[in-house]
Amino acid sequence: MDSRRGLCLGTACEQTNAFSKKVQNHEAIVAICAVHCNFARTHKTLRITPSMAAGLSDHVWSLEEIVMMAGSYVPAPKPRGPYKKRGTA
Repeated sequence: MDSRRGLCLGTACEQTNAFSKKVQNHEAIVAICAVHCNFARTHKTLRITPSMAAGLSDHVWSLEEIVMMAGSYVPAPKPRGPYKKRGTA
């Protein structure tokens, strides 16, 4: 694993384990972090992003582009069911 990616994913794991136990939230932060590392961060030796080196992108992505791309994949929220009344003890 690339050391830069390891640092990025390590931070993501710390954040999601500390604040959320949902697998979907963990998957989302890992995916966003991977996109950021590959599309928005320039590689020191290549002086371009890994996605540009692979021919997947022609420019360095901004944070706004990543957020817009991630927002298009978010499913619509489902309607909530009725609340269960708690029994008095």
